[in-house]
Amino acid sequence: MLVNMNDILLPAKEGGYGVGFFNAVNVEMARAVIETAEELQAPVMVGTAEVLLPTMELERVAEYLIPMAKKASVPVCVHYDHGLTFEKCMEALKLGFSSIMYDCSTASYEENVEKVAEMVKICHAMGVTVEGELGHVGDNAGEGKLENPSDYFTDPDTAADFVTKTGVDSLAIAVGNAHGDYAFPPKLDFERIRVISEKTNLPLVLHGGSGLSDDDFLRAVKLGVSKVNIFTDIDKAGKCGIEAGIAAGETSVMGLIPYEIAGMKKVVKEKIMLFGSNGRQP
Repeated sequence: MLVNMNDILLPAKEGGYGVGFFNAVNVEMARAVIETAEELQAPVMVGTAEVLLPTMELERVAEYLIPMAKKASVPVCVHYDHGLTFEKCMEALKLGFSSIMYDCSTASYEENVEKVAEMVKICHAMGVTVEGELGHVGDNAGEGKLENPSDYFTDPDTAADFVTKTGVDSLAIAVGNAHGDYAFPPKLDFERIRVISEKTNLPLVLHGGSGLSDDDFLRAVKLGVSKVNIFTDIDKAGKCGIEAGIAAGETSVMGLIPYEIAGMKKVVKEKIMLFGSNGRQP
């Protein structure tokens, strides 16, 4: 069933478990996520991000994800992640996405508040939820890499003010996490997570989940993280599945698809079980 973010994250926050958000840039990824969620009776979030649109454009993603979510036997939120432009967020809204992240974290605080508050007003009028980001979660490599990540960590008092002024439904925070592969084990600021959770009383979001240790996840969820973003891990798992199929002698794309899906389903299952959302279908 297609639901919005609150339908999934508010019970998660109250129940003390986490929910995975998995990017799905093709049908095989979407199948791996939703089929595994159904097998484990787990609510799940799935979608795409603006930086991934060169791989699969937004309209094409909506064509397969939204019908799959509606037919699913578990709650599925179709989320547009890291929307960087107002225009693309509006496109996702018109296409039927049930949740939007409007990422204005690189703008000034005042501009971030103004833009996100406007997005919240529009989306809430249509029953769609909104995620904001305060602080900035950079990348582990490339143009998005931050020289001094701690300079961009989320301030708890500012977070409380941001939540009040914007009306967001969840908040992505910067606490030592980053997108992509970690060159070195990250050091999350767990005390910061705890304080932000207490001051905002909202489901918190941890971006850059691939590569974190199981202990990192468990502690973060216990302290207030309700949504964890995963992409790199399932992307790699799909590639390994294809390689396993080739090694087994498969010579066609059709023959490789089951291997690709099986590889990704293994990772999705591991994350769902780790976050504790299995068996949590409302």
